[in-house]
Amino acid sequence: MSSQDEQFPAAAPQAAASSSDDGMTWWYRWLCRIAGVTGGLSCAFAGLWNCVTINPLNIAAGVWMMLNAFVLFLCEAPFCCQFIEFANAVAARADRLRPWHKAAFYCGMAVVPVMLSLTLTTLFGNAVAFGTGVLYGLSALGKKGDAITYARIQQQQKQLDEEKLTGTLEGQA
Repeated sequence: MSSQDEQFPAAAPQAAASSSDDGMTWWYRWLCRIAGVTGGLSCAFAGLWNCVTINPLNIAAGVWMMLNAFVLFLCEAPFCCQFIEFANAVAARADRLRPWHKAAFYCGMAVVPVMLSLTLTTLFGNAVAFGTGVLYGLSALGKKGDAITYARIQQQQKQLDEEKLTGTLEGQA
């Protein structure tokens, strides 16, 4: 063991546990990452296209979209930002966030340029980034329950409804 492993023996298992307790499967996590990279690409190209104008709001929206692309690349694909020293630290921090935090952050980032300048370029450029936020939001809802549990809950609810109905009918008589 190295001296660093002796100082922090529980650091590695704790990091692994924090990333796997969000309930996301491996393929859904990769789907979210691919959507994030694709959203970053669409934001970057649409933002650059949006900056080729004389309207100041379009330029501001384009700059914001390119900033969105940078943040998406930084959080979802830090290997694309190898020239930035703090990229891995930001990516590790982003991985520790809960899925609904990422969903709110990504959707909020994607809405701002559309509010600045409502054009087709900003709508289509931010659609995939917003979709990434939606994917993270759906993962925050959790896994779907099994049919047996739902059937039991429905049966219990049906019995309670029948008891309430008979109780109100007896009270009226």
